[in-house]
Amino acid sequence: MDFAFPIFVEAIPSLLAGMAVTAQIAFMSALLGFVLGTAGGLARVSSRRVVAAPAWLYVTLMRATPVLVTLLFLYYGLPSAGILMDATTVAVIALGVTNGAYTSEILRGGIESIDPGQMRAARALGMSYPLAMRRIVLPQAARRILPPITNELISLMKNTSLVSTVAISDLLRAGMDFMSWKANTFSPFVGVALGYLLLTLPLIGINAWLEKRYRVT
Repeated sequence: MDFAFPIFVEAIPSLLAGMAVTAQIAFMSALLGFVLGTAGGLARVSSRRVVAAPAWLYVTLMRATPVLVTLLFLYYGLPSAGILMDATTVAVIALGVTNGAYTSEILRGGIESIDPGQMRAARALGMSYPLAMRRIVLPQAARRILPPITNELISLMKNTSLVSTVAISDLLRAGMDFMSWKANTFSPFVGVALGYLLLTLPLIGINAWLEKRYRVT
């Protein structure tokens, strides 16, 4: 074991800077994933094939493709197509569209778990489909999807470690750079592990609380 406490302490400022980058990428990716996931989930339960089919294709494609493959495909493929974006933007898109696909399925499952009779009753009372979805179905579905959505955010946070492969100075990259500089593996990577733990612990706590609060019996 090559752990050296002075090296661990010396690595902390670099690791904190990397944590900030990781948190920023995770936050922006989560926002993009929420937008895509909401749109995709609603499209998946639509009775119109012209709406549901593209959503099904998007969800299937992104769930079947590893995040790293999507990230590298966009990072190296977009410039070949004449689309120039910085690495952070590419990382947010790759993580966001992947998260959106899983969020779509979570939302679809939540909506379909609600008794269809409630939608029919709302329509019988004169509500439009969007109004019934917004006032009757989605509030009930939200109670059931919040825990798995939070769990998906935990996975998103951990998946941000993949952005180090496209030269982004995230938490993992900061640890790897410090490891190379000091020729010491264990010391900086103790800090990397603690950094990811600190970033995910709040989400784990929220997830546990939501599961207890909204447990479906």
